[in-house]
This record gives sequence, structure tokens and C-alpha cells, in this order.
Amino acid sequence: MPASDARPALQRVKHYVSLLTLSVGLSYAADAHAAGSAHGEAKADAASRPEAAASSNVSMTELRDMIDQKISEVRARREAPAVVRVQSRGPRASKPAAGATAAVPAGHAASGGAALDPHGHEVHWAYSGATGPENWGQLKPEFRQCMLGKRQSPIDIRDGIPVELDPIAFDYRPTAFRVIDNGHTVQVNVDAGNGITVSGRRYELVQFHFHRPSEERINGRQFDMSAHLVHKDPEGRLAVVAVLLNAGPANPVVQQVWNNLPLEKSLEQAAMQPIDLNRLLPEARQYYTYMGSLTTPPCSEGVLWLVMKQPAGVSREQVQVFSRLYPMNARPVQAASGRLIKDGQ
Repeated sequence: MPASDARPALQRVKHYVSLLTLSVGLSYAADAHAAGSAHGEAKADAASRPEAAASSNVSMTELRDMIDQKISEVRARREAPAVVRVQSRGPRASKPAAGATAAVPAGHAASGGAALDPHGHEVHWAYSGATGPENWGQLKPEFRQCMLGKRQSPIDIRDGIPVELDPIAFDYRPTAFRVIDNGHTVQVNVDAGNGITVSGRRYELVQFHFHRPSEERINGRQFDMSAHLVHKDPEGRLAVVAVLLNAGPANPVVQQVWNNLPLEKSLEQAAMQPIDLNRLLPEARQYYTYMGSLTTPPCSEGVLWLVMKQPAGVSREQVQVFSRLYPMNARPVQAASGRLIKDGQ
């Protein structure tokens, strides 16, 4: 071919290579913009390879095939969905601050201990099933003490050391009260002014509530019901007086609470007449004592337990009323783990 005819053909080849180089470069630029810095290297590769091919001894057909293949690879990567990998480290349980005191939860006040089910709804702890006592510690990080604690309540009280304990000084007087069905028990909130003094320390009565059957056991024996009277001192430390309730004559305090049951759960019903909790206590005031925990989530430890040795009476009809609301709301007994139990004489 004459030199004059070859020059236009060579210019057309260079023009074709330039266009393809520009096309690949633009494709890589778009791909790098969409996918991030990792594809920036591919863009540099796209800019260098066509130039190297143009300067080497390759035919036009090979050059076209190489560039077409590169364009196909770029488009395939650009159309593929981006994948984002997230490394989950799981929830980290927080440590309570030194000297922190236990809050008073539902059953021992009001706590809606809740996790989320697959549909995003709250799952509340219960006394049976998937959210029952054996799984409380896994429902929320705050509940881990229910699973890991070494001083949990209730326990089967046996082999106590017989000692002469100072009597509990009950300072109970007629007081206004409000009844609420909190979804775990029937709870009674009382006005300030009631309390107990134990070993020189005064605890104010916050509320009391019921369990069926009794959570505490005495030498393996369980009772029809129990009432837990929850007290708190100025530093936030808790003391719970447990009154065992067994079949017998009707209990006037229990009946007064039943008379004021609210018609809806979580609705606090104020009573018209005051309540005198001295009438709930047994005549004999000897008691067992040990250190334990709340018997409901979050199962906080460091709770002083005072379990009255003599049961108080409750009629079968009164037990049946509670059974219609809560057939069973007692946590299983926990390991004593070598704790010191004092048996007051």
C-alpha cells in the first residue's frame, strides 16, 4: 500500500483505540464512584492496558477482543449488588456501680422486663414457657443475675442455726392503699409512714404482693400462698418480710385487697378505707433470716430476707380468687450455696 493511503488507515486505528480507551476509562470511573476506593485500582488498570496493547505487536482483532472483554467485566461488576459485611460483637453487660442498690421490680414492684420477639413486639418474662424462670437470665442483659447469681431467692429453708434473734420491730398503722394487677401478681402500694426496724436499721414499707403457692419452703414444705412485704432503707437496701399463708380462717387484710381489685390490668385502684397490716401478721413473730435476692427479674442480690416461722390463715375461697388471676406465680427454689441461715428461737 502506498504511504499516502496507509496514513489515513493508521489514523483511523488510533482514533478507534482512543475511543475504546475513553469508553473503558469512563466505565471504570463510574464503577469506582459506585463501589468505592477498591475499584479505583481497576480504573487505573483500564487506563493503562489499552495503551500497552496499542504499543505492542497485536492485531486489531486481538485488540478489539481484549477491550470488549474488559468492558464486559466492568459492566458485570457494576451491575452486581454491593455486599456490606457487619461484624456483630453482641451486647455488653454493664457492671453495676460500686455501692449500687437494687431497684424494686415487678412482683417486688413494677418492671416490664422485656426482650423483642421476631416481629419486634415486647416479650415479657413469665413463670412458664420460653420466657419462664429458666430463661430469665437470657431475656435481657439486666437479667443476667437471675442466671449467674450465687445468692438467689427463694430457697428451701432447712438446717438453720438456732439463735436468739432480735425481734422485728413492726411499725405498721392504718394507711391508705392502692391495688394494681401488674401482670405478674396483685400488688398493694401503701402510703409512707409504715416500716420495720431490724438490728437497729429502719426500713420503710414500699408495697406488698402475693405468690401462689408460697415461694419459700420450710424443710421442703410449701404453703398455699405467701405475702411479700417489701421495705427499703434510706440507702436503698431492701428487706422483705415473707408471711406464709395456709388454709384456715379468712384473712381480713387479704379480703380487703380482693374487694379493691381493679377491673383492668395495670390500672391502680385506690381504696376508700385504710388498711392495717398488723392484721396480716401471725401472732408469733419468730422468723428465719438469710441474705438473698429478689425473686423476680432482675433478681438483684443483697436483699435481707425475714421469713415468719408461723403461717397466717387464708380461706380456700380467698385462695381461689387469686388462682383465677394467677394459678401459679412462684419462682422455683434456688440453691442455698452454703449460705448462713439463722433460725430465730
